[in-house]
Amino acid sequence: MIFDLDGLLIDSEPIWREVEIRVFGDLGVALTDDLCRTTMGLGVDEVVAHWFARAPWSGPDLPAVATTIVSEVVATIRARGTMMPGVEHALALVESLRLRRAVASSSREILIAAALERMDLVGAFDVVISAEHEPFGKPHPGVYLTAARRLGVSPEECVALEDSPNGVAAAKAAGMRCIAVPERGSVAEGAQNAHVVAGADVVLQSLADLVEAHLDA
Repeated sequence: MIFDLDGLLIDSEPIWREVEIRVFGDLGVALTDDLCRTTMGLGVDEVVAHWFARAPWSGPDLPAVATTIVSEVVATIRARGTMMPGVEHALALVESLRLRRAVASSSREILIAAALERMDLVGAFDVVISAEHEPFGKPHPGVYLTAARRLGVSPEECVALEDSPNGVAAAKAAGMRCIAVPERGSVAEGAQNAHVVAGADVVLQSLADLVEAHLDA
């Protein structure tokens, strides 16, 4: 089982949007929650490059902006990050089935470490992989292929759990089955979730709904 991090294990997507709106706003790039949702699942470097291509700014270069965003997100997660519903249930189920567990995230290692520490999940996964060390982030399948290799199994033997269109696309491109848990309660929920659901093999409202039959199927 390979878990995404942001928006699946930890409720960090609102934090990302909050920080991105503030940091990009200071650069003269006016973003909204819904605009931020269009880059969900991408690495921070891809997000910064995406908005720079559409609204170039003068001042700090792209790596500096990415570093600022990561630093603020890490600080906020450490202060008030919360675990998503059903995480403990899902991990207990996977443990009972004696399946190996991995995290495969677009986020940088420093953020993954902060999130796992905040949730008291350090050591809960056999493998933790960041796309920071991949040539390309999601929706490229690289981070998932690396996770499978580190787990010692073929991609076809893996089930990925995701919450974003880019994440689902990455898992499916890697040749994995994918269970989607789309973000709930957003204004753009219908359109956003349609993209997530379209590529997924199973769709759940919460990780609390995960049962053995989903994995057998």
